[in-house]
Amino acid sequence: MNSMQRTGRDEQFLRQYEYGDEWILAADIPVEESSIDVDIVGTTAIVVIDNGNQVTETELELPGPDATVDIANGVLTITVAK
Repeated sequence: MNSMQRTGRDEQFLRQYEYGDEWILAADIPVEESSIDVDIVGTTAIVVIDNGNQVTETELELPGPDATVDIANGVLTITVAK
C-alpha cells in the first residue's frame, strides 16, 4: 500500500491510498452531504460544494474511469478499480 496525505488551504485533509487492485481518495469535507455533488467524467472527478455562501468546484484526475463515490460523516471517498 502506498499512501499520501496533504492539507488544503482550509486545513482540510486529503488522503490518497493505492492498493494492488484499487486507488482510494478520501477527503474531509465539513459540510452537509446534500451540499456536495460529485460527477465522474472519464478519468476526472468534478467535486462541487455549495455551502450556501460560496460554491467551490474542484477537479481531480483519477487513474482510471471505473470509479465509485461515497459520502458519509463528512468524508468523501472515491474508489477507482485498477
